[in-house]
Amino acid sequence: TMPPDQQSMKAAMQAYVDGLNRGDAEAVIALFAVDAVIEDAVGTEPKQGQAIREWFHQAVAMKAQLALATPIRGSHGNAAAMAFTVTTEWEGRSVRIRSLDVCTFDEAGHIIRLEAYWGPDDIEIRTK
Repeated sequence: TMPPDQQSMKAAMQAYVDGLNRGDAEAVIALFAVDAVIEDAVGTEPKQGQAIREWFHQAVAMKAQLALATPIRGSHGNAAAMAFTVTTEWEGRSVRIRSLDVCTFDEAGHIIRLEAYWGPDDIEIRTK
């Protein structure tokens, strides 16, 4: 069996960005395999199942907006990566996080694992 092709993986990650930017949590959730794991940020408790659904609905409620910093990158395997800044609203303030997300895909082209690389130094909080 072949891994998904580079264009399919990049398209799925672009659909992730586009789905969040238009506030469509269900479209984003549909990109993930049923048994997917999200570790955002790396080093925090992984999310699975219902926790993933709730997390994306919360992201939409917080008006998450993603702006790619560079084109989405492929690989020689079943993973792709994207660097971006996400801006959300939290307790009346604007929160910006610079993240680099690595997604691993299953043979059906669904995201099976998402690892987000960002730390305390990658967060900016601004009073509105």
